[in-house]
Amino acid sequence: MSDDRGRVSVFLAIALAGVLILIGMVADGGARLRAMQRADNVAAEAARAAGQGIDGGTAIPGGEKQLDPELAGQAAREYLAAAGVPGTAVVGEDGKSVTVEVTITRDTAMLSLIGINTIQVTGRATAVLRTE
Repeated sequence: MSDDRGRVSVFLAIALAGVLILIGMVADGGARLRAMQRADNVAAEAARAAGQGIDGGTAIPGGEKQLDPELAGQAAREYLAAAGVPGTAVVGEDGKSVTVEVTITRDTAMLSLIGINTIQVTGRATAVLRTE
């Protein structure tokens, strides 16, 4: 007979806890990367939509092409609302660019076991008006 008194069980319990934490980091790390990609994509598309808000009052008669802050902001807000993502849109002082910043929060799957319940990521994109 063996003199084994359960020492392997303690080792296994400690190792299993480490493996579970590692699995959680991999699973929730992948979720964080997907959330970052989504945040960047939504910000880029909202900025693109806002970039269509050109001030027709000056552009149509042949004047300077610039963004209408109200139209650009409204287009970005509508896109963000349709995507279900909170964010902000700011037209540059020169009226030639718009920057959109969004924040996405996701619940964690495994890391909540160690007290990390959510992951928050931010995406940012700038669209520049080309008049050439």
